Amino acid sequence: MEKKIRVLIAKPGLDGHDRGAKVVSKALRDAGMEVIYTGLRQTPEQIVKAAIQEDVDVIGLSILSGAHMSICKKVLDLMEENGIENIPVFVGGIIPEDDARELKKMGIKEVFGPGTPLSKIVERIKGLFAEV
Repeated sequence: MEKKIRVLIAKPGLDGHDRGAKVVSKALRDAGMEVIYTGLRQTPEQIVKAAIQEDVDVIGLSILSGAHMSICKKVLDLMEENGIENIPVFVGGIIPEDDARELKKMGIKEVFGPGTPLSKIVERIKGLFAEV
């Protein structure tokens, strides 16, 4: 039996718009992945704790607040502190291209902007899982 990819979808920060996170979660589930959605307003500490508890293979962050640089850095730092820096992290949201490049330099594996086809997200997540 093939292992299901376990994906944690988290919505850090204070913004309350999670439609995109829910749409991506459903697409990943429909593609056969197991998705754990943490809900709104999660702290980086809560996200890393959930990733450890759920033993996930991939972490997705949905960020629309504009705080993507500081939130991603904090999540990646906490992942390293907790020895789970090998779990790939992707980010979705309204993120300027310059910031997307910086996020990838920090260690974020992929950045998906608005309008990214769900099939592309699914295939990329499968690819991230295969790279681990």
